[in-house]
Amino acid sequence: MCRYAEYGPYKSHYACFDCRKAFKRTNEEEWPAHLQPGDDGQVPAPCPQCGRPMADLGLDFKPPPRKDVEHWEVVEFLFRHGVGYHSCGCGGPGYRPSRWKDVRAFLESHRCRSAGEALLARIERKPRRASLARTGR
Repeated sequence: MCRYAEYGPYKSHYACFDCRKAFKRTNEEEWPAHLQPGDDGQVPAPCPQCGRPMADLGLDFKPPPRKDVEHWEVVEFLFRHGVGYHSCGCGGPGYRPSRWKDVRAFLESHRCRSAGEALLARIERKPRRASLARTGR
């Protein structure tokens, strides 16, 4: 069973990329009225230090040390490209790179393919001899 469903409530991790700090916040329902989401659906999560909006990185985010600038840059880059640390708690969000040298391979392995690209990959994997035997060549 998922630990987040069974044992709750858990606080989500929010990060300020400018300050390189992370904070846990309770669920939106538990926030004071002045911090409730606006009409546009945006959830204001100001950084306690600088006041800028923070990024919701999910329940499984473990912030890197503040001095590890490269790791923080990679986390921000991945977040800006839709990669977070959200999961149901069963197995965690999976591997996330912490160095720039690993980002390209990670993004390539997690890239979404169109239906056409998936069909082309399936066709390319089929053995060539089977199709030649049917045509009589």
